[in-house]
Amino acid sequence: MSRAEQPSRRSVLAVAVAAAAMAGGAAPLAAAATAAPAAGAKGAGAAPARPVDYRAWTTCTDWRAGTARGTRAVAGTRPGLEIAQPAGTTDYTDPHTGTTKTWEYATWTSPAHRLSVPATEAVASWNAHTPAGTWLQVELRGTYSDGTDTPWYVMGRWAAGDQDVKRTSVDGQSDGRSTIWTDTFSLDDPASGLRLTSYRLRLTLHRRPGTRLTPTVWRVGAMGSDVPDRFTVPASTPGVAKELAVPRYSQSIHSGQYPEYDNGGEAWCSPTSSQMIIEYWGGRLTPEQLSWVDPSYADPQVCNAARYTYDYQYEGCGNWPFNAAYAATFKDLQGVVTRLGSLTDLETLIAAGIPVITSQSFLNAELTGAGYGTNGHLMTVIGFTADGDVIANDPASPNDAAVRRVYRRREFENIWLRTKRYNASGKVASGSGGICYLYFPAHLTGHQRKALAAVGVS
Repeated sequence: MSRAEQPSRRSVLAVAVAAAAMAGGAAPLAAAATAAPAAGAKGAGAAPARPVDYRAWTTCTDWRAGTARGTRAVAGTRPGLEIAQPAGTTDYTDPHTGTTKTWEYATWTSPAHRLSVPATEAVASWNAHTPAGTWLQVELRGTYSDGTDTPWYVMGRWAAGDQDVKRTSVDGQSDGRSTIWTDTFSLDDPASGLRLTSYRLRLTLHRRPGTRLTPTVWRVGAMGSDVPDRFTVPASTPGVAKELAVPRYSQSIHSGQYPEYDNGGEAWCSPTSSQMIIEYWGGRLTPEQLSWVDPSYADPQVCNAARYTYDYQYEGCGNWPFNAAYAATFKDLQGVVTRLGSLTDLETLIAAGIPVITSQSFLNAELTGAGYGTNGHLMTVIGFTADGDVIANDPASPNDAAVRRVYRRREFENIWLRTKRYNASGKVASGSGGICYLYFPAHLTGHQRKALAAVGVS
């Protein structure tokens, strides 16, 4: 999304939902607000339940526990799901090209996952390999707290490339009680008390008819959350100082380049941040992969990230699961979308060598040293100073050398973790509530595994 103080479609729609909730006169319920003991905790001093539940299916046992129609689990160092025998054929008309093609398909449906925190929002994410001639669709169907079900909502139609189908979210999905806003399931009226209590995910794998091609899915999951409404968050206590050596890339040097992808580099904060962490973990693009980029452009890999995260419906590069899926196209990388609860969570990950991409909205005056305001911007947290301030690679910088920034701890944690704020017009707008992308190796060290588990990711 752009660093400029311009509303994205996601933020405009979220503001409308927030305004409706505030008009109801009641704050949304939230596990954190009630300070309920965590599962298995004992005693009055137990920590409050985390208001986020992330669940993923990644193992052969996971894949075999689902309902398969033409899919099979594949063992190995990175277990996956692929097409075994197509369940049938289907015609798909690509809304962005108008082209209708016939595809073979197979499906897999997860068992129902009961959320430990009944949710007001949910975001799916996935990691897969889709060779040319294949693509996949991810859907979510939930159960409300009144026992009724949502429709099957499309959370994304995705391929790593852009030749067979155009990567896309799907607008216009609602049952009058919940709505899909680009990549996010959201309850229309959280103040009513209605919640999402469980969900199932469905994968539909597609391939060109008459071939043995198949997508391979290594991870699919979803994050459900019920973060309490708040304009400010409690201050955290600084932890251990550490800084990770993450490459620095500016989106600003790409201003005006490839405007067909979200109007050019001025809006590429998400893919620029993704590329920084991909390369931190050793992900590299070959000259052949970059041969389509104008050779006069610096950092062509950022252009590549913009192209291959672009959502043709959203008309932007800021689709959260599309960025996580792009990261996982690099060898032995995983990507998930979740929420964290504090800067302490961030410090836990940094201590294990895992940088984090955070999403935040703020006025110019709310983040000292940024020099801009934004209704939605991604940056990469790479460490903490001895005083606990946040070290971030901020792509909204004039050049690569200027990307490293130090932001005041108290200011940063508030603009990232709050769910409500006042925009430049003085109206109530939404905040991200701690949303983030996490990219990490497929094969984890013990320290990395413990750190991820501590923030609810496995």
